[in-house]
Amino acid sequence: MRKYIFSVLIALLSLPVIAQQQQSQAKVILDKTAEAFRKAGGVKAGGVRADFTLKALNDGRLEGRENGVIQLKGEKFMLKTSETTTWFDGKTQWSYMVRNDEVNVSTPTQEELQQINPYTFLYMYQKGFSYKLGTVKTFQGKAVWEVVLTANDKKQELESITLYVTKNAYEPVCIQQRGQKTRNEITVTAYQTGLDYADDVFTFDRKAYPTAEVIDLR
Repeated sequence: MRKYIFSVLIALLSLPVIAQQQQSQAKVILDKTAEAFRKAGGVKAGGVRADFTLKALNDGRLEGRENGVIQLKGEKFMLKTSETTTWFDGKTQWSYMVRNDEVNVSTPTQEELQQINPYTFLYMYQKGFSYKLGTVKTFQGKAVWEVVLTANDKKQELESITLYVTKNAYEPVCIQQRGQKTRNEITVTAYQTGLDYADDVFTFDRKAYPTAEVIDLR
């Protein structure tokens, strides 16, 4: 009995050390993923394009499945699906809704950007989130790291992000966003780097949508 109690105490005392090691390793993986993105041309002249499949769930029920593409250059992005197109130039966001033929213009908060652009984890993980390694080792036949980010503020809508990153290239292959009731799962189906994007790719072109109603929410 004494030996059993002693073993349990040793295990409990070692848990904080293991947790600290996991957090440290998780940060290294996130740092390398962010660096790989920057080297891919995501900040200066070049950019990144990711084709993806999005599954949206509400209270565990599948609400919809959507294919789309996101083009990225630093914090700027253009995200397009069959229903919406969103542009963000680093300050202003334009969201065009096909069904209503209208564009909402806004200055989004960091939390709002987190819900729209799945790649915001590349910039936000250093503050506002804790992180640790998960246990998943493979995803769709690829060797991956699983990193779980948890929001420090329990009141914010986005509670956690689970990220699968390839071990060889540190490229995201799956991003799972969990809110208080909703969950989105983004699976990357194609990933291109070093692309040359002009800044106007990330702004709304009024001439391309002449009939759209523009609603300024700023």
